[in-house]
Amino acid sequence: MDAMKIANSIPMWIACGIAVALVIVQAVVFAKNAYSAGKKVGLTDKQMKGAIKSSAITSIGPSIVILSGMLSLLITVGGPMAWMRLSLIGSVMFESIAAGFGTSAVGVTLGADKLTPLALDMAVWTMILGSIGWVIFATFSANRMDKVQTKLTGGDPAKLTAISGAAIIGAFSSMSASHLVRMNKNSIACVLGAVIMGILVTVSDKMNIKWLREWNLTISILAAMIITAVI
Repeated sequence: MDAMKIANSIPMWIACGIAVALVIVQAVVFAKNAYSAGKKVGLTDKQMKGAIKSSAITSIGPSIVILSGMLSLLITVGGPMAWMRLSLIGSVMFESIAAGFGTSAVGVTLGADKLTPLALDMAVWTMILGSIGWVIFATFSANRMDKVQTKLTGGDPAKLTAISGAAIIGAFSSMSASHLVRMNKNSIACVLGAVIMGILVTVSDKMNIKWLREWNLTISILAAMIITAVI
């Protein structure tokens, strides 16, 4: 049987749809609990709605990047797996690399050679097994992270802010560095995104443009992508 027919079959859509449904339910439960917690700590409806709006707008840019990655993954491993994997994990780079490692194990180059049922099987298992550690770690450690947080910071909120900020900067710096050293269009897009983001942040802060602050990330990602594609 043709591998892509298997990849886009009804059973695959059903199996992947169950996983995506669980993610949606989880998101709804988290949102409701967060809203209830906000009420308990004294946040107003206006403040929480503002936070929801800002978060939704900020997520547009990264979501478009993931969508573009999903389209490329859709061609190689089928619609159901692309939809499910990027709904659960969201890492375009990991999914593409993992699928490529899986198919290469049986002598098939992802995107170049015709996909065989065995290669599809290997790609799916590699993507799943390669990320299952994150799920297991989060499941068994989430309820203990407050203790870890207290030990690391000694209960000092300022230390927690510093550690969290350093972790975020380190993570994004690591991802950006891998693109910058390639000296190709990835490098150009990375530099452009940083420059555009810096300009937008400066303008929005100096002129106190609230809506621009919310759209900074989305605009910088899209602008960098478009400019890089044109040149």
